[in-house]
Amino acid sequence: MNKTINSMYRFLIFSFLVVAASLKGAADLSNIPQVSESSGQRDERMQWFRDAKFGMFIHWGPCSVGMKEIGWGREGNRPMDINRHGPRTEDPVYDNYYKEFDPVKYDAEAWVKFAKASGMQYIVLVTKHHDGFSMFDSKLTDYDIMAGPYQQDIVRKLADACHRHGIKLGLYYSTRDWYHPDYLVGDNEAYDRFYRGQIEELLSNYGSVDIMWFDHVGGQDWGKWDFNQLFSMMYAKQPNLIINNRAAKFCGPKTEEDRGPSTPELQQIAQGDYYTPEGHIGGMDVERDWESCIHVGEGWSYRGEDGFKGPEDCIRMLVSCTTGGGNLLLNFGPRPDGTFADGEAKVAVAMGEWLKLYGEAIYETRAGPYENGGWGGSCHKGNKLYLHVYNWPKLGFSLDPIDNKILSARTLTGKEVVFEQSDSKLSIEVSEDNRDHPVTVIELTMEKPIDSSRIIGGARLPDEFLSNRGELVSEHASLELSSSSEKWDLPQNHPKFFTSETIDYAFRTDKELNPWVTIDLGANKTVNLIEVENRPGFGAASGLIASVSQDGENWEEIWRASAFQNVWQIPVTRFHAGINVPGREMRYIKLETRNKSPKPLLLRGFRAYGK
Repeated sequence: MNKTINSMYRFLIFSFLVVAASLKGAADLSNIPQVSESSGQRDERMQWFRDAKFGMFIHWGPCSVGMKEIGWGREGNRPMDINRHGPRTEDPVYDNYYKEFDPVKYDAEAWVKFAKASGMQYIVLVTKHHDGFSMFDSKLTDYDIMAGPYQQDIVRKLADACHRHGIKLGLYYSTRDWYHPDYLVGDNEAYDRFYRGQIEELLSNYGSVDIMWFDHVGGQDWGKWDFNQLFSMMYAKQPNLIINNRAAKFCGPKTEEDRGPSTPELQQIAQGDYYTPEGHIGGMDVERDWESCIHVGEGWSYRGEDGFKGPEDCIRMLVSCTTGGGNLLLNFGPRPDGTFADGEAKVAVAMGEWLKLYGEAIYETRAGPYENGGWGGSCHKGNKLYLHVYNWPKLGFSLDPIDNKILSARTLTGKEVVFEQSDSKLSIEVSEDNRDHPVTVIELTMEKPIDSSRIIGGARLPDEFLSNRGELVSEHASLELSSSSEKWDLPQNHPKFFTSETIDYAFRTDKELNPWVTIDLGANKTVNLIEVENRPGFGAASGLIASVSQDGENWEEIWRASAFQNVWQIPVTRFHAGINVPGREMRYIKLETRNKSPKPLLLRGFRAYGK
């Protein structure tokens, strides 16, 4: 009887929201900042996010009971989505995990204190993933946290703890839903109203919400979604809200039947406030806000007690995001009882300790003025320029010149830094004994503040390579691929790999464990320097390997990328008379990646210099 009354109550609430909803496209857009605010107002709204740099992502739910990947571990079919698998089916195991999900050790207060001690400035909690289970007390569904043994609102507890301790609150919501029976059925109006109703609950019932983090819509027809109503409602509830770029992700048009955004304003709104490279560090971008989301463990949700990234890797990821102009949202997947795995806790504690020493070179900084790369990167605050170095070039560390006088230099741990500033370059030297691990942070005190919007160059190769690199010898080269992506590769773009023409990418292989491209220079030539241009922001080639050969059969590896860069400059040397000197004879150059899981290889450009 109680269950029947509860269902009737939910139905009445849902019916009220349906009646209250306006017709599609009729929403007032004047309160939506993406189309109405000035650049100064946007800077003010985004400032805390740009200053924060480091946040905690939490993927958690009934899936942790079975150590299944959240959403994707559900083996029922995913109809009417980007993956069209036929009629909807259930997963009788996954769909019933909620009956065993009883996180009796969940302590939101301890979570927030743990995040703050680890140096994180905000938390983003999954409230509903693709599996359709709501981690909050929703009046619009029976498939939520109140239906299982725990019967306490997970979101309520975390929101209250965040507000008490002054940490920003973000709520993740997957519009995609493989459980809900109305998802993308017919005109999708029933599901569209349902999910907007849940967003309204989240933005109405938990106090101040700082971020709404969407994760994909599915379907390809913009006409199945009323984003105008969604955004108008969200900003009526939370005027200072920040939203990522996935509220309309995967909307088409993909076919002639699919529709795109009805207005330019709608397309602009759907871009949100920042974009979200997933699983890799974004490329350097000081013009648009971005945030890389990366998991510490083997998956997004709890998968057991092994397979975690090391603290040093995570520290470098934070540095790369900071110096690249973005944030790091580092993901944790708690155990089913609400505690964190030891491997995750180890990472968080180590990063907190590191940030106690180096936080001034992370928080409130802005990226640049040097382009980040394999050596590390730079950021600045006021008249302080910070160089984060984790790979010291063997042939000396120099940067392009900066027109701002350096008054003093030191490492943040107080060790000696020797520098030489001239009109042609800036040279930095720190003895091996004075270098810190995993990152040496150098503070340069400048005569005047640094312009936040200006990139002046990057790390320089030694002068002998720059002055003696020779002429372009790859202009008439050809390429061979390990495979060609039937869907994405355009053969007409292949010749553009060897030109300066601006394209997105020149080729794309299929997803492989070892994708490669072999460049044939046409004859043996002496090569002094190789430049490889990556697709900006696409990290699949971050572990690139370069090998060379004279006959195409006997190969010698000459270089490996240590981090993502937009352009890699690879000095080519040979050992002669006891030293490495520029230049090596070759006809073929192979560029490849070796992956744990299949990935494509795509690159924008290639240039070889020599004679």
